[in-house]
Amino acid sequence: MSEQKHKGKLKIFLGYAAGVGKTYQMLTEAQHLRQQGCDVVIGYFEPHGRKETIAQTEGLETVPRLVRGHRGATFEDMDTAGILARHPQVAAVDEFAHTNVPGSDRPKRWQDVMVLLDAGIDVLTSLNVQHIESLNDQVWHVTGIRVRETVPDWVVQEADEVVMVDVTPRALLHRLERGVVYSPEKARKAIENFFTESNLTALRELALRQTAHQIEEKRDELPTPVPVRGNAPREERILLWLVPHPSSAMLIRRGRRVSDYLGSPCRAVYLENDEAAVTPWLHFCRNLRIAVSGIPCADPARNIADYARAMGTTQIFVTRNTPELAKLVRLVNDMQVTIVAERVRADSHKPNGT
Repeated sequence: MSEQKHKGKLKIFLGYAAGVGKTYQMLTEAQHLRQQGCDVVIGYFEPHGRKETIAQTEGLETVPRLVRGHRGATFEDMDTAGILARHPQVAAVDEFAHTNVPGSDRPKRWQDVMVLLDAGIDVLTSLNVQHIESLNDQVWHVTGIRVRETVPDWVVQEADEVVMVDVTPRALLHRLERGVVYSPEKARKAIENFFTESNLTALRELALRQTAHQIEEKRDELPTPVPVRGNAPREERILLWLVPHPSSAMLIRRGRRVSDYLGSPCRAVYLENDEAAVTPWLHFCRNLRIAVSGIPCADPARNIADYARAMGTTQIFVTRNTPELAKLVRLVNDMQVTIVAERVRADSHKPNGT
């Protein structure tokens, strides 16, 4: 019988904005491991002209990038096959949320990292908190910027270690002003737009909460004594009702986030007649590891209520665009119904999801 391969370990260096030092710390860790005799390579590194960070690559082997053409232009991406062929003990892979060039074997870099982990290669990587999928709406509400490159929460949760790389917003702004992060012109534009002190403070708080949540999850994985007396707490079960409206994206993120905090199962349902219209949300659910089921369209509220009861649901999440909402609330008075409102920024009249 062949020996089963062990899965590689994933260590994420998490920050709240460019320039906090995620990549620098990732490479510092790589250098430390190399000095201990570990076989380490740089799978992908984006220097951004940062001299101190570039200096941290000295002595580390780099796997050459893969060059691809797209629409008449040339792009460079991580050579996942090259790393697999080299098969180091550890690979440092920058920019975990990166979208690969069209035509690549996998659309996202985090998917490439999963391949490396499956091959038994440990991976060090960098990620900003705004790229975590379930936080997408909160980040948009705080900053007014919709982040398009995201990583599913389950991927982050499966990391063996998440290390927050932190500096104060004021210190980060000083780095920008000194030209450490970007060129002077790009830094000026950044400070006027995304890198405002209020934005950075809010993003830093999200990153701190995310890291604390990861620590709590790891702690919960430890064995706990069985209580001698008293009933075990009720297990929460969450059900999402998807509708053909952009608000379903926020519904899915909110439901996933709550279920993760509660450590509870999360499922989603849709009316069978809506299947074509909700296809994007079905893919979104599967990407976030949410099971999805179609429900007959005759008497929607009652069918949803019956399904929810059969699944032992304790909380139903819906949007204001849900059909027969009032009827559903009457039929499931033994469950908690949460109406997920669309976030609207103070400076915008457009609802979230557009």
